Amino acid sequence: MPRHIVFDIGNVLIRWDQEIPFRTLIPDDEVRAAFFRDILPSEWNLEQDRGRTWPEAEAERIALFPNHADLIRAYRARWHEMVPHAIEDNVAVLRDAQRAGIRCFAITNFATDTFAETLERFPFLKAFEGTVVSAHERLIKPDPAIFRLFADRHAVTPAECLFIDDSAKNIASAAALGFATVHVTPETDLRREVAAHGFVL
Repeated sequence: MPRHIVFDIGNVLIRWDQEIPFRTLIPDDEVRAAFFRDILPSEWNLEQDRGRTWPEAEAERIALFPNHADLIRAYRARWHEMVPHAIEDNVAVLRDAQRAGIRCFAITNFATDTFAETLERFPFLKAFEGTVVSAHERLIKPDPAIFRLFADRHAVTPAECLFIDDSAKNIASAAALGFATVHVTPETDLRREVAAHGFVL
């Protein structure tokens, strides 16, 4: 049975939805979907999680789509709106695990500056025993290397850890290395799932 819990952050402990500010900026659903498909695809945002700076990211897209410069810049300028609140039921699981003496860690795909901003807005994220941030390491989930780095850094084995994430690809990568896993969806009862892996909170 696993003894430690490893959390993802976005859409596990805090809500993240990039469309929140853009529902105002681009009210038409189809036009907004095309914007995120063609102009700011997920692969573009992932490079900030890998360590690319926002000025570099904006310049690259604006060079390709100069007519959309204001909308491209709005992504970072209004990023805080994309993270509206903590997911309180899941945060309660984290806090209860920490009170029970369970070692709790995080592995998260995050840009450097937005992660720093998030720590200030959600101070409970500072309480992990250790956090592996993709931009700091220039590695992003689901690359197995980021999970190996975590295990080596904290002297744990994957079999000792329960990994919790909202991405099926990240879950599959961790499971292939031997982590126990919980794939979080909006319907997940995280407390029940953690208990099913033998943790008493």
